[in-house]
Amino acid sequence: MIHAFFLSLGQLFDRPILAVFVKSVLLTLVLFAAASVGLWFGMHALADWIAGWMGGWSGSDAFADIGTIVLVVFFHWLMFRAIAVAVIGVFADEVVAAVEKKHYPGAHAQAIDVPLGRSIAMGLGSAVRLIAINLLLSPLYLLLLVTGVGTALAFFLVNSWLLGRDLGDMVAARHMPRGDLRRWRGRTSMSRFALGAVGTGLLLVPILNLVAPVLGAAMATHAFHRGRRAS
Repeated sequence: MIHAFFLSLGQLFDRPILAVFVKSVLLTLVLFAAASVGLWFGMHALADWIAGWMGGWSGSDAFADIGTIVLVVFFHWLMFRAIAVAVIGVFADEVVAAVEKKHYPGAHAQAIDVPLGRSIAMGLGSAVRLIAINLLLSPLYLLLLVTGVGTALAFFLVNSWLLGRDLGDMVAARHMPRGDLRRWRGRTSMSRFALGAVGTGLLLVPILNLVAPVLGAAMATHAFHRGRRAS
């Protein structure tokens, strides 16, 4: 996985991958900013409703501002990852094709480009899965706060598994029928978890989290084809 990371990093400034990086970062930031603005207006609307229900409340604006900050922090913690993964799901095929063309030309020649509709569906599915599972496990995260490190460890493990699954699927979709994906996931669970762990670690680091989805898609391509050669 370390070799795949450095290979991917070395190709980051190739024109096709750089173009995907720019598009994905811009779209991710636009969507994240739009959602944050929506939260701000939503919190102020809620504060106004509470003020009206209570017959007037002088602290409504402060409540809205504080609530917005809290929600935006939570949103960044969870939703930024969901948006970034969904966006790279849309553009992943371009990254995978660029890596294959340079490093695995034989496989690239036999690959089937993933239709845009399926790419969007996979990206949205990844985002929904990430949000739903993390929200479902949020009581566990809260309980583990008393351990000091349990929450961070559980979050890291869960999201490594999720990200590894999704990045792997983005590559496998070019090379195998949908019906074969489940069996392939079973054979590659450990390598995909390692891939997801690297990607999740990068997503936790400011600035690096912007490039993490593109690097993850490139690394997944190397992991997929090297795994096929070894099997």
